[in-house]
Amino acid sequence: MQVKPWPADERVSHYSCRVAGDQAGRVDSWIWSVRLARTRSAASVACRAGHVRVNGVRVKPAHAVRAGDEVRLRGEGPERVVVVQQVITKRVSASVAAACYIDNSPPPPPREEAVPVAVRARGAGRPTKRERRSIEKLLGRRPTR
Repeated sequence: MQVKPWPADERVSHYSCRVAGDQAGRVDSWIWSVRLARTRSAASVACRAGHVRVNGVRVKPAHAVRAGDEVRLRGEGPERVVVVQQVITKRVSASVAAACYIDNSPPPPPREEAVPVAVRARGAGRPTKRERRSIEKLLGRRPTR
């Protein structure tokens, strides 16, 4: 059996796969390759659990993903929304992986400010009965008897 080389105009990068003349690959493998999931099995579990959507549709791990598809992943932290730029099948460095998708994730919500806590000057000693009652009132605790 003789193997024919790729035509010069259809060369594909080392990390890509080729399916029926179109660049496509498994969604779980792509999520792992571009470092949206820590392991490939975690990406497969996320797909099976319904946490991955491609173009708005829940998909199985073997679903084909192509350039231009929108992938939504609910995992650790906020939901990630990415548009596929290049399909790769092997895990690559973070800088190469970032070039394989466009991140359209919504910005993280603003951090909530800490609840005010009763502040006493250092070295002021124990709180008086009046100060203790005001602290308990501020914290919403019942007075102890």
